[in-house]
Amino acid sequence: MNAYDGGAGPPRGAEAPRGPEAPVLESTDPGNVADPTDSGHAGDAVEEPRVERVEGGLPRARVEADQEGPPAVPDPRTGVAALSPRYQVVAALALAVVAVAVCVHVGMVFLHVAPSNTVTKAHGEAIDEYIYPEFEQNWKLFAPNPLQQNIAVQVRADVRTADGTARTTGWFDLSAQDGRSIDGNLMPSHTQQNELRRAWDFYVGSHDSDNRSAGPRSALSETYLRNIVVLRLERGDAAGRGGVIERVQVRSRTTNVPAPDWGTDKVTSKPLYRVLPWWPLSAGRTEEGAR
Repeated sequence: MNAYDGGAGPPRGAEAPRGPEAPVLESTDPGNVADPTDSGHAGDAVEEPRVERVEGGLPRARVEADQEGPPAVPDPRTGVAALSPRYQVVAALALAVVAVAVCVHVGMVFLHVAPSNTVTKAHGEAIDEYIYPEFEQNWKLFAPNPLQQNIAVQVRADVRTADGTARTTGWFDLSAQDGRSIDGNLMPSHTQQNELRRAWDFYVGSHDSDNRSAGPRSALSETYLRNIVVLRLERGDAAGRGGVIERVQVRSRTTNVPAPDWGTDKVTSKPLYRVLPWWPLSAGRTEEGAR
C-alpha cells in the first residue's frame, strides 16, 4: 500500500504546491519593520518611538516651528546704551560732574606739590584752602634722607585747685599714650595715629626755630595744637576734681634712631627738646569749650 493515503499530506520529499503570493506591504513607520533577530516572544520585543507624521510626512513639531517664523533676536545693547533716552541724559550729566570733580582735585593736588610757579603765586591761598587739612601732601617718604628721629609731644599745665591753690603738673607724654593705644591694635583710629603728629608738624611748619610766626596760618596752627592738648588733659583728669586748667605749655622731645650694628654712622642718643611758651586759657575753658 502506498504511504500516501487519501490527502494525509504530500509525500516526504515532495514539494508542496504554491498558492498565490501574499502582497508585501511597505510601511513608512519604522516601528512596523520586523526585526530579523526577533524570536517571536513578546517579552523580547523593543517598542520603538512612534513619530506622528502629517502634512507630507513632516513631524508636527517641525511644521509648527515653520509656521511661527524666525526666533526673536535679543537686544545686544548693554550698560548706558540700554537705558531710555531720559536716563541716558541723567547718566551722562552725572559722569560729567564726576569727571570735572576728579580733574579739579588732581589739578589742585598737583599745584600744591609742584614747585612755585605763576599759578601758585597768584592763587596760592585758594589752593591751600582746598588742600588743608584733609588733602595735605608731603614727600618725606621719598626724600633722599627720610626721617630718622622719634619725636614725642609732651604737655604740662598750671592748675588752680578747688581750694584755690596753684600747682604745676608734670609732663604728660601724649605721643606715648597714642603709641600704647596703637600697639597691638589691628584697627587703630585715625585720631590715635595722626591727630597729634599732624598738629605738631603743622605748628613747626608755620613757625621758625624761635617759635615766631612764619606764615599766615601760624595762628591757626597754634589754636589747633592748643585745643588738642587741652582736650587730652581734660580727658585724663589732669586738673583733678574741681580743678581748673589756667595755662598749658607744650614741648617736643626728639631722639635719634639708633644706627644698625653693621652701620658706620655715629649718632647721639641725647634727646633734644623744643619748648614752646606758656599759652593762657580763657576763664572757664572746659573740654566742651576747647572743641
